[in-house]
Amino acid sequence: MQVFQYLKRDVLAGTITGAMAIPLSIGICLMSDYPIMTGLYTVIFACIVGFVVSLFRAGNFVGTPGIAAGLAPVLALGVATFGHENMPFLILITALFQIAVWYFKWERFILELVPSYLVEGLLAGVGLKIAAKFLPFLYNVADPNSMTPLLSMPLMITISTISFVGFVYLYNRFKSTMPAIPYLVLIGVGIVLSFVMTFPMIRLEHVPFQLALPLPQIGGFNGLPTVILIAKMLGFSLMLGVIDVIEQVMSNVAIEKLDPLNRRCDSNNSLLAIWIANLGSTFFGGMTNLDGLAKSTTNAVAGAMTKLSNLVTAIVIYCIVLFPSALEYFPKYSLGIIMIYSGWKMIANLNHVRKEGRYALSLSTLCCILVYQLGIFEGLLIVLALHGIIQWISKIRSSSPSY
Repeated sequence: MQVFQYLKRDVLAGTITGAMAIPLSIGICLMSDYPIMTGLYTVIFACIVGFVVSLFRAGNFVGTPGIAAGLAPVLALGVATFGHENMPFLILITALFQIAVWYFKWERFILELVPSYLVEGLLAGVGLKIAAKFLPFLYNVADPNSMTPLLSMPLMITISTISFVGFVYLYNRFKSTMPAIPYLVLIGVGIVLSFVMTFPMIRLEHVPFQLALPLPQIGGFNGLPTVILIAKMLGFSLMLGVIDVIEQVMSNVAIEKLDPLNRRCDSNNSLLAIWIANLGSTFFGGMTNLDGLAKSTTNAVAGAMTKLSNLVTAIVIYCIVLFPSALEYFPKYSLGIIMIYSGWKMIANLNHVRKEGRYALSLSTLCCILVYQLGIFEGLLIVLALHGIIQWISKIRSSSPSY
């Protein structure tokens, strides 16, 4: 297939997807405790890698890569535990693990070890965390820098409520035809209102694009504490890599259904694009990436036919990097609505697990609760251990002779 065969459609789709991806990426950065500019750099780089890789080993044809909401709390956990200075090294280990998964085609074994319904439970717990994180954006009336009230809280809540209801209505109305419409309308209304009302606004701090080696910052060898720290780093990176791989494989299943030409997706080729982008991002302090369903759905429904749309999306986002003042009129409440609804969709996906039976639904619900209450790493490990014990007991019972 020629790259420019569907030029007009890909340019239009990439432009719409880029406009929608900007607020979503900003919210994910805030959730991940990463600078917004760093997240935008990551999306730009991942889109370029996705386009280039598709020229010789296409994984999917209409997916759009970038930072994913499902990985945001995981990255935030890494930042809180190991510091920003160690995140490039952690993502380097993640990328190396993903290279092994890609080379040996281990993704099918990972899916057997971590069932898809547990991943849905994990993502539902992450969705709860996202909703809780951004809920204050809907009623906050103070500037975090001056703590000066900007408008009354009842008015702020009224505007947020009306906007939220309108966003949900437009999303349900246009999700199958023009899914970017609710995002564009919400942002547009917020910009218009910001000229007549004073809202808490998104602040975009400039972070220069700088290259550096992704080396660990552990302050030298200090015996057992250093060994324990390195073990924790490896464990975190493996967890991040596993979640990233599983989310990509699951996304490919949905993206394949969105393809207008019914082309088959190759998850192994998609993992190639992921690890290249993750490996490259470690040299500028970037984040992890995958083909997110929100952006990919928008890209497909907007008319994308090839990964050329990814290149256009990268150009649109790069315009914001060049002219960050364009976000000066982006109210926080608009971002809060987008992220809370994204979190809700992750929670609502538990409904899909019902088809797999009561065991799957019970375990995924437990995973959701534990991830929200205890943390992603702890919650997932507890449920995996419980699942393993149940499967072991079930196997013993089924193999025992009956008299």
